[in-house]
Amino acid sequence: MPNRRLNDPHPARLPRQGRAIRRHVQTLLGSVSCENSPCLKAQNPVEEAAVCMKRLFAVCFSLAVAGAPEVFGDEQSTSPYATAADFARYAMKLREQALLKVEPQVLIPTSSRPAVQRYPWKMNIVTTVFWVGEQASGNNPVPNYKSSWDYNWTANYGGTDTPDPSARRNYIPIAFVPRQNPFYCALPYNDVTHGQFKPEAPLVIPWFKQSYTGPGQSVCRHRWIAIRKGNRLCYAQWEDCGPFRTDHFQYVFGNERPKPNLNHGAGLDVSPAVRDYLGLAPTDVADWQFVEVRDVPPGPWRSYGDNNHFVLARRQSEQRVAAGGSGAAKK
Repeated sequence: MPNRRLNDPHPARLPRQGRAIRRHVQTLLGSVSCENSPCLKAQNPVEEAAVCMKRLFAVCFSLAVAGAPEVFGDEQSTSPYATAADFARYAMKLREQALLKVEPQVLIPTSSRPAVQRYPWKMNIVTTVFWVGEQASGNNPVPNYKSSWDYNWTANYGGTDTPDPSARRNYIPIAFVPRQNPFYCALPYNDVTHGQFKPEAPLVIPWFKQSYTGPGQSVCRHRWIAIRKGNRLCYAQWEDCGPFRTDHFQYVFGNERPKPNLNHGAGLDVSPAVRDYLGLAPTDVADWQFVEVRDVPPGPWRSYGDNNHFVLARRQSEQRVAAGGSGAAKK
């Protein structure tokens, strides 16, 4: 008897053994349909697809192995499948038809940005207060009219950032609006000396390659840090070097503790604005860590300064809007 095609439209003509096998295959494959399969009711669409594929493959394989002797064992069999390969192809065809009934799943990413790089917290660091325009004193031998990176710091800031609480309001001096971010700090390392990078700078500063703009252009200046006191968290920009040292990269970027100094081993200087936000004493203890600009949340530290990334971004946005409006008016 000639072999029938695998897609024979008249299954009733098949011999009894062939019809029995076909019904058996369809019954098994029906168990993985959208309506009956518990795998398709799972919450995770990836797991659904994986489970269904495994079950369908198992059905095809088991039938090919177990059913072959019954169908092909007797040389005088009237089975329409001449070989086990023919039967396997037929089973795979049914499998594909069952898969077409499964509704495709679309996975939507939960986040569009890469994982945030984390820097370790420096814990229990003695913290002191300093300010732009501060005069030299017993425990502050170097005046702060200029910074390690700005020889005209006081003028560029807009004046002396007085620490007197009665002369301040909303984290800034009453006398003027600062032209730089009033939330600033100092750490005891400078990556530049005599207009050139220090030899260790490219090796110890984690963001050196990404932030490099040219020879002798500091990659530490304007960097953001988070400062924590109790349950209060503040953000500030690195604008000066100290207290006392400018070479302690093992502490700033490594695991060492601050070196002893006149201010009880202080390892962090903060501005009056940071002091007021965190409620710090003139000499206190706080934690700090480096953060990326994208991880700085809304707060008063975003409000002022020509050196402030958020102020600059806001100005650029306003300029684009104004340019677009003028262009539309000309049309």
